[in-house]
Amino acid sequence: MMDLVKEVASALMESIHAIAFTGAGISTASGIPDFRGPNGLWKKYSPELASITYLMSNPKGFWEFYAFRMKGLFEALPNPAHYALAELEKMGIIKYVITQNIDGLHQMAGSKNVIEIHGSMRRFYCMGCNTRYTLEEVMKKINSGQIPPLCDRCSGTIRPDVVLFGEPVYQIQEALDIASSSDLVLSIGSSLSVYPANLVPRTVKDYGGKLIIINGEPTELDDLADIIVRDRVEVFLPKVVEEVKRMKSNESR
Repeated sequence: MMDLVKEVASALMESIHAIAFTGAGISTASGIPDFRGPNGLWKKYSPELASITYLMSNPKGFWEFYAFRMKGLFEALPNPAHYALAELEKMGIIKYVITQNIDGLHQMAGSKNVIEIHGSMRRFYCMGCNTRYTLEEVMKKINSGQIPPLCDRCSGTIRPDVVLFGEPVYQIQEALDIASSSDLVLSIGSSLSVYPANLVPRTVKDYGGKLIIINGEPTELDDLADIIVRDRVEVFLPKVVEEVKRMKSNESR
């Protein structure tokens, strides 16, 4: 495995505009279940529960499911993989983190340039008047028994500021523009099966860049990868950071 650590670190050191593309697998070590893995959320629940159709037709049922998810999110903290990416950004190696995740853990770990293409479960707004709410404000309503949570201004239903099934993806064009000017992408903890998000690593490859996949399970883009790492991301990425630091130290001598 150390050979792979050195290989990935060398590729990052040689890159000019590297980005990270992250999926649910980077947050499982923080206690947030993934979606499509062997023990994924969609193995236990129907994705229909997280659809715009279900929210519109049964807001109480939608929020009973979402409240369960939010409580786990509220307690989650970044793990070593999140901190490793933040460290690589501070060193000027990773330029952007493009994430499918809605948990906000990249920002909590210190990453600054984060593109959340599926939105964030830490932000909410009223479907009636667009009044914005924080996670803490919505949790207070839910804990008081108000399901679905209602707007203080117009009594409209509050919804999470996330992409639900049946809705267009946020900021996908911005993400693809960044990918088209990148020469390397670290794909971390993603099955790479969700469209259009999986166009991000594909675009890096289409424009001549390298694709490094770090994931515990096979992905749909393994055949395009320059390097594949089958390891826990929270274990592997900190080792890469230490190797990059060692290489930088040797360069400065």
